[in-house]
Amino acid sequence: QVQLVESGGGLVQAGGSLRLSCAASGIILSINDMGWYRQAPGKQRELVAGITRRGSTNYADSVKGRFTISRDNAKNTVYLQMNSLKPEDTAVYYCNAHGVNWGANDYWGQGTQVTVSS
Repeated sequence: QVQLVESGGGLVQAGGSLRLSCAASGIILSINDMGWYRQAPGKQRELVAGITRRGSTNYADSVKGRFTISRDNAKNTVYLQMNSLKPEDTAVYYCNAHGVNWGANDYWGQGTQVTVSS
């Protein structure tokens, strides 16, 4: 069984920074894509940033230039560095792993709360 555990959320003032981490555990030989999603109250879950195993990245327009996604394949860990945070970034952030061990699968973390005060 694959598990994803996120850490690093919290409360920060507008303009501040946070770094989220997500570690995947279990019998893992390979993870294709990893990413971060977020869901604000009353809104649908949306993709924030994604990264392939080879390091190609993509970002939501709303976070381009402020957020950076990275991963450590040896540690099965993905990171999200969030700078210049805005109140509209407030949400529960979820980690996702897609294509674990070459399967057509998706695994999700339990979510971590990020709150940005104005």
